[in-house]
Amino acid sequence: MRFTREAEYALRALSYLSSVPAGEVRAASQVAQACGLPGPFLSKTLRKLARSGLLRSARGRSRGYGLARNPREICVREVLEAVEGSDAFRRCVFWDAGCSDERPCVLHAAWAHVRAALLANLERMTLEDVRAAGWVREPPQRWMPASDSPTPQAKGGGS
Repeated sequence: MRFTREAEYALRALSYLSSVPAGEVRAASQVAQACGLPGPFLSKTLRKLARSGLLRSARGRSRGYGLARNPREICVREVLEAVEGSDAFRRCVFWDAGCSDERPCVLHAAWAHVRAALLANLERMTLEDVRAAGWVREPPQRWMPASDSPTPQAKGGGS
């Protein structure tokens, strides 16, 4: 399964916005600059995320975008479905067309089991996890949920 660049940009922008104090907004151009993303394309993505209810948009003098909910309450699955479409996880990963629940391909049953596990993980993974991974400007080398992160070791004089 491959997602579009728009899905990556959405996660990076939302990761950045999850670090903004609650109630504050940032202009689309500011989000684009902070994330190193192309402004016009990101603006379109931010509007899509606002229409889906993941972002709130402010008009007037303090125009911009902010998270509609706490980052711990927004799961990655919601973000991907908002950008890729509600059928993103129902599409066949093996063939582009012709496979569906009504007309399954030969590998459909195997994908159904994998899809269930993937969806469960994407439901558990939140924007807080994405932010904790540091994925604003560049994807991390290895993603690890915040809840699974190793405890930082104290620096200094050990025995």
